[in-house]
Amino acid sequence: MRRTVITARAAATFEPVGRSVASARAFVRDTLQGWGLADIIDDAVVLTSELVTNAVVHAGTAAEVLCLRSDRGVRVEVADRYPERELPLQSTGRHTAHPDREGGRGLLLCGALASRWGVEYTSTHKQVWFQLDLAERPAGTRSAGPALPTDALPVADSRVRVAVVQIDRGGVIGSWNEDAQNLFGHPAGQVVGKPLTDLAAWPHTPGTGTGIAEALQLSRWEGSYGIRGTDGRVIPVYASHLRVRDAEGEPSTVLLLVRDHERAVLQATPRASADSSSASGDRGPAADPFEVFIGSPAPDDLDGLLQRTVERARDMLDGDSAYLLLATDDETELEVRASTGLPSARQRFARVPVEAGTGRYGSARMPAVHEDLTAVPGAVPLLAETGMRSVVTVPLKVEGRLTGSLGVAAEAPGRYTNEEALRLQFAADRIALAVERARLTELERLRRGSLSFLVEASDLLAGTLDRDQTLALMAQMTVPTLATWCAVFTVADQSSEPELSYVLHEDEDRIDGLKTLLNKVAPPDPVPTPGARVWSAPGDAARSAALRSSLRAIDMGDPSQLSGPGPSLATASAVGGETVVLPLVARNRVIGMLTLGKPSEEHFRQEILELAEDLSRRAALALDNARLYSERTAISQSLQRSLLPPELPEVPGVEVEVIYRAAGEGNEVGGDFYDLFPIRDRAYGFAIGDVCGTGPEAAAVTGLARHALRLLAREGFGGPAVLERLNAAILDEGARSRFLTLLYGELWPQEDGSALLKVVCAGHPLPLRLRQDGSVEPAAEPQPLLGVMDDLELYEQTVTLAPGDVLLCVTDGVTERREGSRMLGDDGLVDVLTTCTGLTAGAVAARVLRAVERFAAEPASDDMAILAMRVPEPRTPEL
Repeated sequence: MRRTVITARAAATFEPVGRSVASARAFVRDTLQGWGLADIIDDAVVLTSELVTNAVVHAGTAAEVLCLRSDRGVRVEVADRYPERELPLQSTGRHTAHPDREGGRGLLLCGALASRWGVEYTSTHKQVWFQLDLAERPAGTRSAGPALPTDALPVADSRVRVAVVQIDRGGVIGSWNEDAQNLFGHPAGQVVGKPLTDLAAWPHTPGTGTGIAEALQLSRWEGSYGIRGTDGRVIPVYASHLRVRDAEGEPSTVLLLVRDHERAVLQATPRASADSSSASGDRGPAADPFEVFIGSPAPDDLDGLLQRTVERARDMLDGDSAYLLLATDDETELEVRASTGLPSARQRFARVPVEAGTGRYGSARMPAVHEDLTAVPGAVPLLAETGMRSVVTVPLKVEGRLTGSLGVAAEAPGRYTNEEALRLQFAADRIALAVERARLTELERLRRGSLSFLVEASDLLAGTLDRDQTLALMAQMTVPTLATWCAVFTVADQSSEPELSYVLHEDEDRIDGLKTLLNKVAPPDPVPTPGARVWSAPGDAARSAALRSSLRAIDMGDPSQLSGPGPSLATASAVGGETVVLPLVARNRVIGMLTLGKPSEEHFRQEILELAEDLSRRAALALDNARLYSERTAISQSLQRSLLPPELPEVPGVEVEVIYRAAGEGNEVGGDFYDLFPIRDRAYGFAIGDVCGTGPEAAAVTGLARHALRLLAREGFGGPAVLERLNAAILDEGARSRFLTLLYGELWPQEDGSALLKVVCAGHPLPLRLRQDGSVEPAAEPQPLLGVMDDLELYEQTVTLAPGDVLLCVTDGVTERREGSRMLGDDGLVDVLTTCTGLTAGAVAARVLRAVERFAAEPASDDMAILAMRVPEPRTPEL
């Protein structure tokens, strides 16, 4: 005999806990993938799973797994530490152990799947091993299929293009061939160096399935997703990924992409079962192909397991189609999860009742054979209008509990009898436990993904109080994660009709048509009942519009109108699936509705609807908070604007410029204020002040001061009298009063081009006068501030501004600008003003503001007002 040469080995030890079984499966899968033995991975994983289960679950001991690669195949050894406990062996007779019996199942599988196997004992260990040989194939041949008639060949375009894209270990595109450019429109120069995620539209549900990052890390992967073209449309593709290493040893992934309807070009041929080539007429249940099938897909990949199940069931009974449904938690409904030979896109996640009628043939809990469906219309709703005539269905049960239903159908009547039902039931019994395990694993992933999704959604919604941004976030979080399209209706109050506020579709080109359609149909009723309810109006309206468009094109006799789908037909396809409405309820009031839709008659799965309901509750509260914040902000801003002076009057012969900055987010008015107003002919009053503190309380004193100044000045009181009466009014406020620094003055433009000012500086930073020669001096003397003492004796001072002179008045937010221990101060302001000779009043104010902003990197923490008045120089007459 030829001597076996071991070329690689890998070993691992697993603790006696339930999760070790999954870890062992992953260890064997990763090891064989790394060795490039993809053809035997499935069988090796299933056998390892059963043997490790015997060790860590039934025997309660640690399991040691050793993988040995040779030139013939792979040997896997599973050892435990209980040598006195033997595994029951299969008897030499033809009797097969009952499929529901746990003992001995691992060795039964070894007998069915392994090339060789055995049990060995030592003084401390018991070891079960199995050998999987590699199939000997002619060079250059991996698999082959039978010759097919021409009409049975897959349909492809006149020229099949295969895009070849190479992705480096960071997910960045490294190469992009000519076919990729022709398929997707992107030149190589525009995409090389960019992440693949910028172009890929990966179908993903939280907690389930493989993400694009995980798919790129696998040694081999096949499946469907989308690539965005230059026009923004998503082009469905079928992809084959291969992980390779370059000459330097760096890993990368080569992607072969074709249009999805041309998947036959790349799709790997399903591997035939080990005994499918035998044609013995005397085959017991143990030789049934499903005994090999039970471990073929990965047990934790539910979609792959279900799809392989229906394909094998169809092939086993030589059917034209097959389908598998999973039961809901309450066992009242069945949900379509996999099908072959049927319009799966239309049927996926559709629901049918478990008890569809009286008797055994109307219940999914019992096997049933229908020889001719035309004799009993509606007996199997999933097969309506599919052309199927005969069908056999069997239940999937675990410990007596209904977990699903498996059916195989044929186009010819009378194809199936009780014998086929027994064969299918036997297969269903063998896979029911694996399906249930995979389903529970998927549910756990979905729960974990849902929690992560909701936490992220809550953080995003809590991060904004803007109503429009909240609406956009609601839609962007649901599309495409939960639905293909989303619309948000808002309800202003109980007497208002719902209003369409936001629409989003995963294909941007569909948004306008969808918005137009939703505006034409009556909005859903704002019912506070929790949970999702079906809304058929958009789909009905879209189909009617598409029909009218088609009839109009026929009547016009314009064939070009029928050459491709028009806007109405495209919109009908976009909203042709299930549409559900979830109420947005906050503070015991319906404030809107969240509408989710699927295309092409797709259905929502129950887990997604439950996740959407949780999201709608969080989104409703965020939307209502944004509404309340917007209303209060609008009221606050309206009141604040009422405290600002109206448009400043033009003073003949004097340039005036004001810059005002209120501290605090959302504040338009703070403790600083300014004013300029006419008192009488050619007489103007001006003021700049600073109330102690900031915010609404300071703004209230601001309003009192500004209105009192105007009223008293127009009553004919002079500057000192105006301020003394204002001081009394502030003190009358009692505990709400705040002290106030104020510079008040009256301005009279003169005939000779100068300006006369009378000013009173009550505790305020002194006004500065800039002369034409660049000198700067105070224009007033300090006096007591307002709001502190009852009896004030104030006086006014007269200042004359010559042509070219500037009077600068500021609040302490300018002079007390700080950075650490440094402060701009009065001297710093004087230095800035010295550089303003010859500038207009606007330029002077702007330069002062720029100096204040540049003095420190941090934003200003105090209100700030700048008032600059300049007497312009007379113009020189032109010669």
